[in-house]
Amino acid sequence: MGTTAIEARFLLDYPGFSLDLDLRLPGRGVTALFGPSGSGKSTCLRCVAGLERPRQARLLVNGEVWQDSARGLFLPPHRRAIGYVFQDANLFEHLSVQRNLEYGMRRVPRAARRVELAQAAALLGIEQLLERMPRHLSGGERQRVGIARALLTSPRLLLMDEPLAALDLPRKAEILPYLERLHDELEIPVLYVSHSPDEVARLADHLVLLEDGRALASGAVGETLARTDLPTALLEDAGAVIEGRVLGHDAVYGLLDLGLADGERMRLAHSALPVGQALRIKVQARDVSLSLQVPAPSSILNRLPARVVEVADTDNAAHVLVRLDVAGTPLLARITRYSKDQLGLRPGLKVWAQIKSVAVLA
Repeated sequence: MGTTAIEARFLLDYPGFSLDLDLRLPGRGVTALFGPSGSGKSTCLRCVAGLERPRQARLLVNGEVWQDSARGLFLPPHRRAIGYVFQDANLFEHLSVQRNLEYGMRRVPRAARRVELAQAAALLGIEQLLERMPRHLSGGERQRVGIARALLTSPRLLLMDEPLAALDLPRKAEILPYLERLHDELEIPVLYVSHSPDEVARLADHLVLLEDGRALASGAVGETLARTDLPTALLEDAGAVIEGRVLGHDAVYGLLDLGLADGERMRLAHSALPVGQALRIKVQARDVSLSLQVPAPSSILNRLPARVVEVADTDNAAHVLVRLDVAGTPLLARITRYSKDQLGLRPGLKVWAQIKSVAVLA
């Protein structure tokens, strides 16, 4: 990966728990640390921040050595160019939003600033909140201010520890588009801790799956989420990520046209977006049905030609998980074992994958 990479090697021991990681991650985009509670996600983030000191550690961030225990090198937290966002925004209640943001800038000499206050406020949509006191903000607004304050430290790495976990569903829906803007408009790499597969599918480029302090898998999010040999495949909301570009919008029916690889198309219930805009969607395995023949017209609008790659057992004896290839993009279908036998599904077989437009998460 050259110098645009994050290399993290941590060996840390607690009573009853140890963290043993050796990761090589992209130096750009969003890397999600995903796994159940107690898997080591937040501990890994604290090691990166220098808040934990493992007995063995080596940390390189895009060519800069922040830690190397073999050489006795340890950059203390205040000298690491990081922004840290927690579940709670931890705003200073006696300071206005603007003064909270200005506090974030004080760590950085003016000549070294990479993000200005007006830019951060615009990215997070908080320009109209600058004169407010924190007590007059909603949970989603507080978190957006917290993220903006972290950006104003001009970090070389942004750490986000379950930033949406304390928010209800409407507030999560409010803040996710702003996180997508950060992904699209800033080149600051992000390590994002989450236990939500939908958040990971929507935001992450790279996925590290943790369990008991170890990395079970590390790779591109679309490929890793679609692996049938990982615990993620057994989750109720297991699914795969499909990326495409907006081709148009049917205002009469409220359907968005999405162009996929090899000229395939999908339609999904979604508001209008600019033509040409990239869009990532998540298709849950339970929402995919299979057919051996071109399906007749029905209420299921999306019918994609696919090839069976693998058929795997699940935690339910009545179900199987079918991994498909749709023009080079992996897709998962969770169907009954009976249907698998009736259709004669096997690797290499060509099928049609059917996906309801209302079932797609975008």
